Amino acid sequence: MKTIDNFNFENKRALIRVDFNVPMDENFKVTDANRIEAAKPSIIKVLEDGGSVVLMSHLGRPKGKNVPELSLRHICAKVSEVLGVEVKFVGTTVGEAAEKEASNLENGKVLLLENLRFNAEEEKGGEAFAEQLSKLGDIYINDAFGTAHRAHASTTIVAKFFPENKCFGYLLAKEIKAIDKVMQTGEKPVTAILGGAKVSSKITIIENILDKVDHLIIGGGMTYTFIKAQGGSVGDSICEDDKMELALDILKQAKEKGVEVHIPVDVIAADDFSNTANTTIVDVTKIENGWQGLDAGPKTLEIFKEVILKSKTILWNGPIGVFEMESFAKGTIAVGNYIAEATKNGAFSLVGGGDSVAAVKQFGFEDKVSYVSTGGGAMLESLEGKTLPGIAAIME
Repeated sequence: MKTIDNFNFENKRALIRVDFNVPMDENFKVTDANRIEAAKPSIIKVLEDGGSVVLMSHLGRPKGKNVPELSLRHICAKVSEVLGVEVKFVGTTVGEAAEKEASNLENGKVLLLENLRFNAEEEKGGEAFAEQLSKLGDIYINDAFGTAHRAHASTTIVAKFFPENKCFGYLLAKEIKAIDKVMQTGEKPVTAILGGAKVSSKITIIENILDKVDHLIIGGGMTYTFIKAQGGSVGDSICEDDKMELALDILKQAKEKGVEVHIPVDVIAADDFSNTANTTIVDVTKIENGWQGLDAGPKTLEIFKEVILKSKTILWNGPIGVFEMESFAKGTIAVGNYIAEATKNGAFSLVGGGDSVAAVKQFGFEDKVSYVSTGGGAMLESLEGKTLPGIAAIME
């Protein structure tokens, strides 16, 4: 795997695909600079070697049109602040103006291009557009895991024009290693904790990881499809009736492969989908009509705790309850605490997928787990066993 450490960037211009798709307020102030911070080590490495950097990213979904409020011009000052280096901005991505700014870039300097997605060819994976981008650097670095599952011009196609001079940045290399640790090289026992609302959105992940894990913990809304499929009463809980056969098949496959599946035995049920609803702790198979399960119960959390604390490798994807409501966040917080404790005791823990990452940040577990993935869709497709085009393009 060629990483940024395989190159010396002295007198070289690095073209780096970063993921600066950051949130901004109505005054265009960046409200969360995590993605910029994450790209910093790769950028600084190039500058310290004595090279220069051309940064390219998308922001939002302008659909190939110039949308002024989605201009990367707005984040240029924040990027400068995070890097501690003045960042120049050019109001285009390709063509004469961009090429002129890039070729005049002195060593130690950084240039930020305009939003890639202002050009429709970016998302189409246009070869001519990718070739124009390639003229802006000597070495191509992909450090954007969040878009590695897209075969866009800047994430995949451009790599063709750097047959020998392409590599992964530090962030993308870390993502690949973290997923590999869970899926291939992880110390046993390996435990996957899958939450969230629907079995349908996790089915390919479950099928792909059954060969890799020793324990599978099911939480969140998925629970009730499994319980109903086995003859339990789930009341008004979320349930995918058309996926019950699938749930039974997963349990059968797990048994054949020697994977222990842990499904909640009790839940906190509510008489309304609301933070102020009346709640009660019930057996997960005996939820009455008019009530719905919204979080894991105390007996369940004891079982989960025991499994997590004896695990050496842990993957967490999806919350355990409706953590957005304080009344139903206890299960997710408890699981976060167990993972933090296991990590402290030497386990490797990877958290990925939008909602679990949001929960980890909200409840302060970010520094207590081994790795928090920066890519939602990319992370899920990796866990499904797919080869991501942005990663394959560098490997070729």
